[in-house]
Amino acid sequence: MAETTLSDVRASTAGRGWFRRNEIAITPWLFLAPGVLFFAFYVIFPIFQSFNISLYQWDGLGEAEYIGLENYGELFDDDAFYISLRNNLIWLVLYLLAIPAGLFIALFLNQTVTGIRLYKSLFFFPFVISQIVVGLVFTWFYDPTFGLLNQFLGVFGLGPVNILGDERYVTYGIILAGLWPQTAYCMILYLTGLNAVDPEQIEAARLDGAKGRKMLWYIIIPQLKPATFIAFVVTIIGALRSFDLISIMTAGGPFGESRVLSFYMFEVALSEYGFRMGYGAAIAVILFLIMLCFIAYFLWSMYQEDKGGR
Repeated sequence: MAETTLSDVRASTAGRGWFRRNEIAITPWLFLAPGVLFFAFYVIFPIFQSFNISLYQWDGLGEAEYIGLENYGELFDDDAFYISLRNNLIWLVLYLLAIPAGLFIALFLNQTVTGIRLYKSLFFFPFVISQIVVGLVFTWFYDPTFGLLNQFLGVFGLGPVNILGDERYVTYGIILAGLWPQTAYCMILYLTGLNAVDPEQIEAARLDGAKGRKMLWYIIIPQLKPATFIAFVVTIIGALRSFDLISIMTAGGPFGESRVLSFYMFEVALSEYGFRMGYGAAIAVILFLIMLCFIAYFLWSMYQEDKGGR
């Protein structure tokens, strides 16, 4: 009886087509295929295309002229490039303040207090509004004639201060505007992570006498590593590709002092400054390599921690 059943199974399997025999293994790849194709066509292919265009002198319409690495050589003698790179590094350092700020706000909102839903809505609000709206709101806030900042400074006999018109303050003013929604995003990540914190570990730590900073540093934060990793990666990418706030609030001014690499790339490639597609692509390649270094470092760090924990 058993031999007959086994032979029947073998016969039925042999009679099936190749897809039917491998249906379980193939089905997940069929669901992934559209996403993989879109990612390859709209992300991977443009990256290699940018590398290729950066080797040409091209206005986007006429015939492209191959010039090798001359665009990269010109970058190293371009003062505007160094100003943009410097501003990107300032963005990178100060933008990371959104991570601890988001963590502490999430810890506060994770409490059971009166009106907590209202507090959550107020802190969540910056995340759902457009960056353009954020830029306009802070432009009005900084306005030297009627802005709330100078109205507040006037109470103490200070000001007026033209934040967006002073090359010493403009970059920091735009970064502050960007930190508002970015902190809300990090807060959401940490609120999600706090829901996954093991309550048994917290109770065990309390029995051992841990509380306050020790509880936070040794029990809660280690369990928030996945959320922290995502927050770091998203914040670094956001800092390096900052464009919309600069475009809305200053358009790179005053005197180009608020430019970053992404905005300078737009200026040289697509604005009235010249339609230099190859030069803009070279800036894009440099920006991509900087992003790649940071993200590769964090991925390697996470891999080493996971490997060491096994």
